[in-house]
Order: sequence, then structure tokens, then C-alpha cells
Amino acid sequence: MASSASSPVRLLYDVRVRAVLYQVVAVALVIGVGLYLFGNVSRKLAEQNIATGFDYLSRPAGFVISQSFIRYDSGDTYARALLVGIFNTIWVSIFAVTLSTLLGLIVGIARLSRNPLLAFLALIYVEALRNVPLLLYLFLWYALIVAVFPPVREAWQPLPEVFLSNGGLIVPSLRWSSGHTGVLLAVIAGIALAFFAASRLRSRRVASGQNQTGWPLILAALLGPPLLAILLLQPDFVINWPEKGRFRITGGVQVTPEFTALLVGLGLSASAGIAEIVRAGILSVGRGQWEAARAVGLHDRQTMRLVVLPQALRVIVPPLTSSYLSTFKNSSLAIAIGYPDLVMVSNTTMNQTGQAIEGIAIFMLVYLSMSITISLFMNWYNARVALVER
Repeated sequence: MASSASSPVRLLYDVRVRAVLYQVVAVALVIGVGLYLFGNVSRKLAEQNIATGFDYLSRPAGFVISQSFIRYDSGDTYARALLVGIFNTIWVSIFAVTLSTLLGLIVGIARLSRNPLLAFLALIYVEALRNVPLLLYLFLWYALIVAVFPPVREAWQPLPEVFLSNGGLIVPSLRWSSGHTGVLLAVIAGIALAFFAASRLRSRRVASGQNQTGWPLILAALLGPPLLAILLLQPDFVINWPEKGRFRITGGVQVTPEFTALLVGLGLSASAGIAEIVRAGILSVGRGQWEAARAVGLHDRQTMRLVVLPQALRVIVPPLTSSYLSTFKNSSLAIAIGYPDLVMVSNTTMNQTGQAIEGIAIFMLVYLSMSITISLFMNWYNARVALVER
């Protein structure tokens, strides 16, 4: 009887049982505090006759958004307006991450150049961008765009039907339809298939030691899905040409100065940090790798591309994840220069509906979800490039 009664007590001395118990208690405390706060806030809002819930998302928004990557007008719902803000945030973040990665890679390699002038210029680039707040650079780039370029009525025309002014860059666009969306998805599928085919051919070449001609298969994988989609969907390729009026330019697609300033600010600021990450990753590779590559006849560019960078990736990728997350979250500064990202659209929605808690909860959830997605993808890629111990 004594042994059976003391068995629950003995379980508490098991490290695994205590670890699970601590987690259960912690989760219960978090849920309890959350329910208490939710109930308290709901009661206080009800006492002040403030509407709660997400029913307002189905009502017409009634405001205009200056730039949208999906169709939107003022008669659409608040949910549609928030979706526009989400897409605007995601697209500018993707472009900024791409720009910062390319610039950071180039500047990071330049920092290690044997040319002292090039290395010094790269150092000045890094220090100037890394030690000034991003918000100030956003103001700078936006002011330069508005001040340097002419007004709309005097817009420059560097190419036929292409207009450049302080109102942005306007170029001809394609009249989009569902058929074009299908073709775009087919293009993405073709790129994925081409990468998969190239990876399989590379693995087969490494395993067999024979160099096989694989470009026809890669080209077929790349072009096959888009051509098939065009034949099946038969989308109309109608061009929407810009037309210059007296006070504004209609038609085409516009790249606004707010988008450009935000893209340049985010991309350049993040590239300075990425340059230092790349430099540290390259320095982590031993000099023996360079000497071995030169011994087999590789020149410096081949050594960097085929030997050094693949090994440096295991050091570069983990801090690169933090840089990408910071770039995505820093896009919320777009409100300072008037770019309609998720935060700006949410603020307009909260001002009109008076439901601030729901609006803040929505864009907090969006930022949390996107950050977790970025982290999961980068962790997956880090596992692929990491060294595997045997």
C-alpha cells in the first residue's frame, strides 16, 4: 500500500515527467491570464457601449488606397482593404529582401577584396548605412525622389510610353485576368520543376562521375507548364498604355515614390548588415580551402562560387534569418512616408470604425504568422546546407 501511494510522488522525481508538467502548468497560466484579460476588456467595452467583434469587416470601407497589387476600390469591404495592406506589405518585403541579399553579397565580398580602394568604399557603405536609423533614410530617399524628379505635367519620357516624375514611374501594363493568373502559376511551377530537374541531374552526375547533357530537360521543365497553360487558358494579351493628360497620367501601372523610397530604404539598410554576415561567413572558411582550390586550377571567382560560398552558407544562414525577419517587421515604418501597408490601412480602419483592439489583433497576427513562416523556411534551408556528422 505504501509503495502504491508513493508512486505519484516518485513520478515527480522523473525529469521527463517534470518537464511535461512544467509546460502544462505554463500553458494553463497563459491561457488563464488571456481569458481573464479578454473577459475584463469585453466587460469594460460593453460598459462604454463600444462595439466589439469582427462584423465590421463585411462593411464597405469607403476610402481609397493609393497603391494596390490586387483590385480594390472604395466600395469594397474592410476585409478587402486589409487584404490589400497585407499584399502591399508582403510584396515590398520580398523585393527588399531580394535587393538586400544581392547587394549584401556583393558588398560583403568587396570588403575582402585585395584592392584597397574597393575594400575601403565597401567599408564606408556598410558603416554609413548601418549606423543611421532606418526612418531617417526613408525620409531622405522620399525627399530626394520628390525633389529631384519633375512634376507630372513635365514628366520625363525616357522610353516611348514610359513616364517618370515625382509622382512615380508609369509603364505599360497587361490587362490582367484569371487566365493570366493561371499562366503565372504555371511559370512558378515551371521554375520549381527546372530547379528539381537540375538538382536531380547534379546528384546523378556526382554519383556516376559522368557529365551528362541536361539542359534540354531543364529547358523543357521550365517552358513546358507555361506553354501548356497558354494553350489551355488562351488569355488575351492586351496592353494598357499610359496616356499623359494635363494634370495626371492615366493608364498603365504606377510605381509610386512611396513604394520606391521604402524599397530602397529597407533594401540598402538591410544590405549593410548582410554584407557583414557574408564577410564573417567567408572568413570562417579556412585558408587551406583556397589553397586547395588553386592547386586544382580554379581561379578566384570559381573558388569563391564553388568552394568557399557553399561552405560559408552554414555560418551565413542563421544570422541571415534574423536580418530577413527585421526587414519584414521594419516595413511597418512605411506609414511614415505614406505607403499603404498593413499598418496604415489598419490605422485608417480603426479611425473609421473605432474598433482598435480588433485591428491591432489582426495585424499582430499577420506579422506573427509571416515571421513564423520565414523562420520555418530559413530553418529548413539551414538544415539542408548544414554539415552532417557521420
